[in-house]
Order: sequence, then structure tokens, then C-alpha cells
Amino acid sequence: MTPDAFLARIIDPGLDVLANFGGPAPNHNSRRLMLAIAMQESGRNLDARYQSSPSTSPGPARGWWQFEQGGGVKGVLNHSVSKDLARKVCDHFAVQAHDQAVWRTLEGHDHLAACFARLLLLTDPKSLPTTAADGWSYYERNWRPGKPHRETWDGNWTAAEAAVLTSEVA
Repeated sequence: MTPDAFLARIIDPGLDVLANFGGPAPNHNSRRLMLAIAMQESGRNLDARYQSSPSTSPGPARGWWQFEQGGGVKGVLNHSVSKDLARKVCDHFAVQAHDQAVWRTLEGHDHLAACFARLLLLTDPKSLPTTAADGWSYYERNWRPGKPHRETWDGNWTAAEAAVLTSEVA
């Protein structure tokens, strides 16, 4: 999927749902960071809904942002800043607000995945990054990737920036 399509079909509708429940309004910085992280986690072509995709034995991470049950999912559901919004979003999408149910749903529910990715960003007290270098630090701190690939980040950041700018002009 192209970054433009991913932004329009997955990120923006997810952010709109979250905003309707009192979450943060979509903005340039959140959209760019979410898209860059999705490309970092699911490949530049945005084609991995689960870890080790394609494979008949997927790894422990699910959804475009590759959330693990005991990591990002549990964190969003329990963090004081995100838990109330997470429960509202789960209720809206008819998903039980507990780690296993959310984790199992993320692989095929794009808007739930987008909401959880934004909620994980919300748990960081620092402002959303505006540069690729700060974006990398933000990503590493919040996603804690087991095998980080710094060499792909700048390209993903640049592609995300271009997609966000194109969508803002359209």
C-alpha cells in the first residue's frame, strides 16, 4: 500500500475516531510520526500485518504498528493517560478492553490499530518530534524495537513527510 493510501484509509479515520472521544486532534506531527513508525514496523510497502509476515508461524507482534500483547497493548490499556480513551475506542469497535482481545483484533482491524498507535504516542510526556533524529528517539523510547534498523528510519520519515504534505494540499 502506498503511504498516501495508508494515511487516507487507515491513519486518518483512526485519528478521527479517537478525536470524537476527546482524544487529540489529528495534526501534522502525529500523522507523520504514525506513518513513519508503521513503515518502520511493517515495511516500506506497508505489507506486514503481523511480525514475520509472510509466514505460517507469525511472531508475537500484531497490526501495522506491530504491538505485542504484554507490551504496547497492555501499556495503552493501563497507562493513566490512555486507558480511558482506549476503553472508549474498544467499546466503539465492540472489542473487549483486555490485552488478549485487543492484541488478537489488531491484525485485522486497521482503525483500532491506528487508535492504539496514537494512544501509545500520547503516553510519552515529551512533545511529538519534528525532526527525523528526534522521531527516531521517540520511536525507540516508545516502541522499544528488539532489532532496531536505524538505517531505514530517515527514508521512512521522509516518505511520511511527503505523504502528509501531499494530503494537506489536496
